[in-house]
Amino acid sequence: MEYKCLIVDTEYQICSITINRPDKLNALNREVFAELDHVITEVIANTEIKSVLITGAGPKAFVAGADISEFASLNREEAMALAKRGQDIFFKIENSSKPVIAAVNGFALGGGCELAMACHFRICSENAKFGQPEVNLGLIPGYGGTQRLTQLVGKGRSMQLQMTAELIDANEALRIGLVNEVTSSVSLLDRAREILTIINSKAPVAISKLISCINIAAGCAGNGSNPGFTKEISSFGDCFETEDMKEGTTAFMEKRKPTFKGK
Repeated sequence: MEYKCLIVDTEYQICSITINRPDKLNALNREVFAELDHVITEVIANTEIKSVLITGAGPKAFVAGADISEFASLNREEAMALAKRGQDIFFKIENSSKPVIAAVNGFALGGGCELAMACHFRICSENAKFGQPEVNLGLIPGYGGTQRLTQLVGKGRSMQLQMTAELIDANEALRIGLVNEVTSSVSLLDRAREILTIINSKAPVAISKLISCINIAAGCAGNGSNPGFTKEISSFGDCFETEDMKEGTTAFMEKRKPTFKGK
């Protein structure tokens, strides 16, 4: 398959997937999701591939969020369908029998942070920035962010980060356990491949079993049956019926500060 929004390359049994919309800071849109779903399915089925690396094109962003321009016309049901679609694809990554590392370069915000968290672990460059700033739009995360961030950094930090919409840098992400390592921008991909090469030398069945067992231990063996993820979908949809969401997304597109009224 020819990809318009992804660069896919396989070398030494490592499949590198690069989100390639640098002019949009690699924002997630429907086309990116469709292509990501397709390539992950192919990777899992391909016996010649042992592991996966996901990153973003260019130095500025891993993925700077969802493509907000797609949100404007959605009603509650359409928003819920969008969230479920995103969650299902991220579950596929999280439950992959092959290890998936996120190599985070630059911004990993909103849906980008959610994509990184769906990977089995994350390393990042020193210029990385993480955040779930959806409340700035009158929204909440819809692709699993309320659940996975809490699982990774704990309830209190998750509450603060998501309520304030503040961004954190690479060192803070390392300190709170959101990422495993911080490297230079130059060495990021090499370090990710180095880690995957080590993992690839281990027994594949054992690695697969480790992934499934650790996911259960962490409370993130999601498949859509987890009530937290289900609640996130409905709550995400509810936000689309508010005046605050319309104000937040309009203000974002108009590059101004929103005025929320709690309606």
